[in-house]
Amino acid sequence: MKALVITLIMSTFLTAGSIYDFKVTGLDGKDIDLSAYKGKKILIVNTASKCGLTPQFEGLEALYKKYKDKLVILGFPANNFAGQEPKSNSEIGEFCKQNYGVTFPMAEKISVKGDDTHALYKFLKEQAAAKGFADPVTWNFGKFLVNEKGELIATFSPKTTPMSDEIIKYLN
Repeated sequence: MKALVITLIMSTFLTAGSIYDFKVTGLDGKDIDLSAYKGKKILIVNTASKCGLTPQFEGLEALYKKYKDKLVILGFPANNFAGQEPKSNSEIGEFCKQNYGVTFPMAEKISVKGDDTHALYKFLKEQAAAKGFADPVTWNFGKFLVNEKGELIATFSPKTTPMSDEIIKYLN
């Protein structure tokens, strides 16, 4: 019983209370501080370069360019689904720029499911479950949308394209 209480207390201190508490490492090795995006919506997407959905990078870049005054897109390469992101961080960055002209921030490769799930993705999945949203991390290109106050407001399945009405309605 004592161990349980200590574990609960520790998890309270170790779990971030807000999305703005997170810093992640970018593909370039520099920190991406999510608190820098206060006042903007944030679309968080797990990506892969060898997936049938990889062409969504084009739509993500178009969405970012069209709404970048009020939206930031954060890409999180992950190799959790059928080994579809085997590249190194530098290779991922080069691939995204050369093939899709990606200019939105991309984090280093992380895990988005399983025992080694990145803390940000654990947080987002907990938030989604608490709000009754579907977990979008069923494949590559699942999406979480956070509002200007850092609150999760929607999740989108991997098949939801970036420029779809389902997403755009939150941006207009």
